[in-house]
Amino acid sequence: MKIKKNRIAIFLIAIICMIPLYSCDNADSEPLSKTEYMLGTICTITVYDHKSDAVLGKAFSRIKEIENKMSVNKSGTEVDGVGDAAGKKFVKVSPDTFYVLKKGKYYSQQSSGVFDITIGPLVKLWGIGTDHARVPSIQEIDEKKSLVNYRDLKLDEKGKRAMLMKPGMSLDLGGIAKGYAADEAGRVLKEEGVQHAIVDLGGNVLTINDSPDGRPWNIGVQDPFKARGNSIGTVSVTNKTVVTSGIYERYFEKNGKKYHHILNPFTGYPMNNDLASVTLVTDISVNADAMTKNIFYLGLDKGAKYVKNIKGLDAIFVTKDKKVYVTEGLKNNFKITDSGFKLIHNIK
Repeated sequence: MKIKKNRIAIFLIAIICMIPLYSCDNADSEPLSKTEYMLGTICTITVYDHKSDAVLGKAFSRIKEIENKMSVNKSGTEVDGVGDAAGKKFVKVSPDTFYVLKKGKYYSQQSSGVFDITIGPLVKLWGIGTDHARVPSIQEIDEKKSLVNYRDLKLDEKGKRAMLMKPGMSLDLGGIAKGYAADEAGRVLKEEGVQHAIVDLGGNVLTINDSPDGRPWNIGVQDPFKARGNSIGTVSVTNKTVVTSGIYERYFEKNGKKYHHILNPFTGYPMNNDLASVTLVTDISVNADAMTKNIFYLGLDKGAKYVKNIKGLDAIFVTKDKKVYVTEGLKNNFKITDSGFKLIHNIK
């Protein structure tokens, strides 16, 4: 079995490739940039109009605070506490965690359970992205599927408490916590007076205003068939978030077959359709983070219809046969840079 896991190589790629596609002629506009490994990914923040490293420190401290409360990659988090008490009692959580749980339950309901923050038992069973990744038996999958149901997450608004109703249930906020962290890092930067910056949390990119010369930021869209840092094209955005989910990010191979991390809670197996990745462009990263999984599940045609019905939301779909489809709002803002991909303008 081959596991895709090489943090050092990814770290080097991130430092080289995640600097935005923009350069300054004015030495006074040289950016400040910092990279750390958090939330199970490479996180890079680049600021273009601030002279103090302290501003980066404050943004990363906020990300760390969120990671310590709700990351699936750390033990002893508030999310773990809710899981440990499953079927027993309510657990008081911080306003941060309660906000994300509430958002997560909303999008779980809105997607009819395609995106489900109680998918923790299935995620742990597969172990994709860890040293113990494996293909579970049908019996194991059926057992864990019975523990996945967002309706069994009860939230007490007044007391900021959460409870999972069945023993064995657990939460996984990996599909939404990065978006919240990106939004919060952006908020911290703005409060510190930053006017031009990019927050990149490994697939969740948030831009603050435009670039220092007044032009939109050009953000690379990840090639879903290559290592992180390789792009198929660029999307031009101002004061937007760009969030991508795809089959490239975490996977393992068994008997020549790849198993990626985007699980279908109804089958218990990785989602399988014509899509290789979905990139959303909108205003709030936490919302986009949750919606990408539902849109990925829906596929190209139904996914495009979903996007069309959400105000201020646009999408870039990359199919497994290397065709790229963009929704109406991005037709003048997206450019293919890799000739191996073909841009198709009309979506049914």
